Parts: sequence; C-alpha cells; structure tokens
Amino acid sequence: MNEKSITIIDPGLLSTVQDTGRYGYQKYGVPVSGAMDNFSLRAANLLVGNTTDSACIEMTIVGPSIKFNYPAVISITGGNLSMELDGAKINNWSSIQVETGSVLKSDGAQDGMRAYLAIKGGINVPVIMGSKSTYIPASFGGFKGRALIAGDTLLINNSDVEPIQEERNLPEGLQVVHYGHSHIVRVTLGPQHNKFTSEAIKTFFDSRYSVSSNCDRVGYRLTGPQLQHESSADIISDGTQFGSIQVPSDGNPIILMADRGPTGGYAKIGTVISADLNLIAQSRPGDSIVFRQVSVKEAESAFFEQETFLYLMNPKLFKNAPEKVRTTLSKNSSSILSLIDNDTKNKPLTIATANIKGKIFNFEISIESN
Repeated sequence: MNEKSITIIDPGLLSTVQDTGRYGYQKYGVPVSGAMDNFSLRAANLLVGNTTDSACIEMTIVGPSIKFNYPAVISITGGNLSMELDGAKINNWSSIQVETGSVLKSDGAQDGMRAYLAIKGGINVPVIMGSKSTYIPASFGGFKGRALIAGDTLLINNSDVEPIQEERNLPEGLQVVHYGHSHIVRVTLGPQHNKFTSEAIKTFFDSRYSVSSNCDRVGYRLTGPQLQHESSADIISDGTQFGSIQVPSDGNPIILMADRGPTGGYAKIGTVISADLNLIAQSRPGDSIVFRQVSVKEAESAFFEQETFLYLMNPKLFKNAPEKVRTTLSKNSSSILSLIDNDTKNKPLTIATANIKGKIFNFEISIESN
C-alpha cells in the first residue's frame, strides 16, 4: 500500500471527493458534478502546489476528523468550518505543514457552507469519465461512489512539483474571505425570460429571496415573491448550466448547482454569472439573496478581472496566453477584456471565475463539447 494516506476518523456532515467536474458526458445524461465552489477548490490546490484540477475533499457545515499517516502539506479554503490541527486553530487560505499522526478536525461552520481540503499530491481515487468527482445519486466517482465514512483510508498521490519551503498565502492585499448571510448576486437574463410577465421580471430584481432548507448539490430552492409565467412554466427540455435559475409552476426560483441534471423542462428566468456562483455555494438556509441584472459584457468583465488574482498566485496558469495578455495580468490590471477579444477571438476559453465579497478571482477550467 502507498505509505501516503489519510484515515477518516469521523466523516462530518457530508464530505466527498471532488475535483473540477466531469465534462463531455452530459449528452449521455451524466451530470458535471465537481466542486460546488470551484474557485475555492482551485485556490486550495494552488496553495499546496497541485494542479488546479486535483481532487480535494469538499466538506459541508461540519468537516471530518482526519488522521494523517505521513507528513503532508495541506490547505483549506472556502467557508470557515472552525478547523483545528491537533487541537490548535489553523488559518484558512494558506499552506500548512502536517506531521505524521496529526489529526485535523472541525467544530462546525462559523462562516459559509463549504470548505475544501487540498493535500499536496492530490487524492488518489479512480478517474471515471475524466473526473474523480463523486456523484452520490448514481453511486460512482470519488471514493467508492459515496460520501466518506469513518474508517475510510484514502491514498495520496506522490507530487511531481518541487517541495514547498515556506507557507504559501494569498497575494498581498487579498483579504481572507468572509461570506456573511446576505448576498448580492449578479444575473444575466434568459434564456427564457420571455416566458415571464414584465411584472415578474421586475419583482425578481426588486425583491429579497431567502435560501430554503431545500438546498443541496442539485439545486437551491428560494422562497420569496412568486414569479408569474406568461402562460406555462413548461418548456421543451433543453440544456442546463451551473447557475441556471429555473422557475416551476409554483413561482419559486430554483438555482441549479453542480449535480444538476443535464436538461430541464422549466423556463429559466436568468443565469447567475460565473463570478458569483461561489456566493450561492456558500449560502446557508435562511441567508438572503438579492439579484442584480447585468449585461453579458459586464459578466465577461467580471470573468476576466478575476484572472488577475490567481495569476499572481501562479503565472504558469496562463502559459499559453498571448504575451501581452500575460503582461497585462502581471500588472494586476482589470482592463484586459479588449486584449482577450483581439487575441483569442473564436478560441475556446479555459478559465472560470468567482466573486468573493467583492473580490474577483479567476481559474482554469476544462471546456469540452457536451
């Protein structure tokens, strides 16, 4: 057996192995899955020197207790689940040296909903359809297709990168994330906003919604003013996106998340921009959400502004980008959209974004046709 391993002492509320998702199989009915807060997973991997798509442990509300069977380097990002190492509190959003026999545990969420544990080398589980992500409803992916349980032993890959000589932290000037319980979420209209009355669209953007207790990796059902359709909530089923906001006949919005089905038959009033998806993933039942309409151009600008911060963590993320784009990124400029437009027109983008309390981040994604 590989001597590099960890043992689950207590699984916490819901802990699963996730990476950036399973792309290319939606046409066969297979959901993308992957991390709910994709940015936090990628940032965690960068902090320990992994590739951004390495498998991590996604922890929900109450994290697991984990024993390390070898000296490791870890990082924890996302929500604050009050993590402790051998009884001492540890800082999120930085790399941490762990000794053999050390125990990591959680006292429960203080801020946010989910946290991500990255371990240098990445978790060694089988790759199924191009991903190590767990999809619990169909019992495949991750570790034995299920949430982690007490007694599980997970192997850790040997790392191909140079050892970290000192702790890695977020770029200078970037503050530790605090999510809170009230979120302003940016949305582009469509693709079926014409299926709703003008009054419904006005209500959608003028109202405050609450996250219901019916929220999970498939979707977040919201409560608040009901939205009226022009005629029927039903449409001919079409593709769904992470962040699609569908509205069934009861008029209550549902934001589709990582484990959503590839298609859906309810009209979608809008789509959460990629820069704000993490705000939904970190929202708890009872949190409030206000939607703000933005244009596609504004969504693109937010997308590219985020690139700067993870570029500062690791400029090699953009090694294939045009030189003047990389030069602009290195200057921490937010005005790079025109450079991207000119130099990468008609080329598929391989980055995604997140907005954490007004801070803009960017990270690589794998884009394939579904």
